[in-house]
Amino acid sequence: MIVQICVGSSCHLKGSQEIVELFQKYIEEYGLENDITLAGCFCMDKCNRIGVTITVDGTIYTGVTVAGFDEFFKDKVLSVVNS
Repeated sequence: MIVQICVGSSCHLKGSQEIVELFQKYIEEYGLENDITLAGCFCMDKCNRIGVTITVDGTIYTGVTVAGFDEFFKDKVLSVVNS
């Protein structure tokens, strides 16, 4: 699975660095180092007023926040990796 996190200026201001750190933490905690490739990317032209834009295996999700990260990771990443 390839996860791309926007690190462009808009997403950077909305917390992309914290989202990257959470991904790194969760990937390690769940032992997914061999299953997930984590990458940064620049603007995906899906800027949102709230949160960061993330692509999971080509599907774009907008508005991902630190507060909602746990639910996002379980619903959009773990469910796919474990299927």
